[in-house]
Amino acid sequence: MSQQTKAFGRTREEMAQRLAMDIPNGSYVNLGIGIPELVARFVPEGRTLIYHTENGLLGMGPSPAEGEGDPELINAGKRYVTTNPGAAFFHHADSFAMIRGGHIDLCVLGAMQVSEAGDLANWSTGAPDAIPAVGGAMDLCAGVKSVYVITQHTTKQGEPKLVESCTYPLTGRGVITRVYTDLAVIEITSKGFQLIELSPGVDFDYVQERTGAKLHPIPN
Repeated sequence: MSQQTKAFGRTREEMAQRLAMDIPNGSYVNLGIGIPELVARFVPEGRTLIYHTENGLLGMGPSPAEGEGDPELINAGKRYVTTNPGAAFFHHADSFAMIRGGHIDLCVLGAMQVSEAGDLANWSTGAPDAIPAVGGAMDLCAGVKSVYVITQHTTKQGEPKLVESCTYPLTGRGVITRVYTDLAVIEITSKGFQLIELSPGVDFDYVQERTGAKLHPIPN
């Protein structure tokens, strides 16, 4: 197994900032619950990104400082958020009409597993006491033009989240185009997992050892 120094990889905030760099100017972006929410903190200089949350807000800003949240201003994960200039509020049904109608350019979701074919499992382990329903994630996978995943590369137990095929219930089949982890940026291609970029201090072998499928190296 390859050796690494203690200081390597990206923090959650650095992962979110790196992903934000790849969002085209003017995009309408839905952010999922968890690490995806952090992306709202980062809008690259010179770009305008419009963040959407499915409970009825377009123009969502980052979370407020501790103790400054408005209990009537929350995202779909029930976390306090802020609004950017020009923000709009609307009915929950209108929000899903935006999603299902193909009006959202990009969605950022967390994941339990992503397969080399781009399948996503992000809502249930399948255990008897697991979350009872998939929620809005299935609509997002079906209606949004591009879906990115941001997640730790492995579970807390060290198991790969990037696998040959998902063993958890699927949220969507063949829907993921790119994955951002603490270790790498990986594209989903017809060949499977294509490495685009390694995180600082990380080498190819280290990532491959923690990936449950073949990882194609960065093209020369």
